[in-house]
Amino acid sequence: MKSFMYQADVRPEGTGIGAVIVEFTNMSGTSCVVQGYPTVAGAPNGSPEKGRPLAVTPTGPASKVELAAGAKAWVKVTFVQVQGEGDGYCVSGSEPVTYPTLVVGLPAGGAHQLALDDGALAECDDKATVTAVTATKPS
Repeated sequence: MKSFMYQADVRPEGTGIGAVIVEFTNMSGTSCVVQGYPTVAGAPNGSPEKGRPLAVTPTGPASKVELAAGAKAWVKVTFVQVQGEGDGYCVSGSEPVTYPTLVVGLPAGGAHQLALDDGALAECDDKATVTAVTATKPS
């Protein structure tokens, strides 16, 4: 699998990115089936071995997605958003955390370390909401 991550068009209000889309492409030359929800960990300093797993809340139904060679699948990851200006704050009172990369684990598709071209990921409470793997690109 080849993977790519970018900012979602639909994001929660707040300071920072808030939500990302992770795109996976089947590079194997044969079809494969993926199903379920990804795992997500923030990688401080871009170091996956120091990853900090986020508590994942799945949303939406999970169904089998058959990917032909070269086909794409997506997941959307939405974070508990940082509020305010400057360093920002978390509504819960926890300290905001910023990650230069995420490690996203795809069911039956391995772990993928991803960075954004246009910013770092800031979140609160070490939580994320994720969609199931889908053949339809989310917004």
